Amino acid sequence: MNIRSTSFPFVKGILPILLLAVPAWAAEGPVSTWHPDSLGSAAVATVIFGLVGIVLAIAGFKLFDACIKVNLEQEIGERQNIAAAILCAAMILGISLIIAATLLG
Repeated sequence: MNIRSTSFPFVKGILPILLLAVPAWAAEGPVSTWHPDSLGSAAVATVIFGLVGIVLAIAGFKLFDACIKVNLEQEIGERQNIAAAILCAAMILGISLIIAATLLG
């Protein structure tokens, strides 16, 4: 396994700060819902929310990749490590489910 230098201590220091900020987000009050009034605005909203979801999924994958000590790209691409590929697939699905629930909620 190729062990690379990682910024895990940096992420470890940032995580408690992010967790402390969550109650501030939740305490903002009631959330208003938005419903599109035409097919065009629904299509535009779908594209925008889809792009936001893709960007957030990529950012979540990069954050996960920065937290672990293994070079996933090398493990999957060069060494054909099926276990690493399954780990990445499960992680991407988990992040995508969280993002979908957030965008739809």
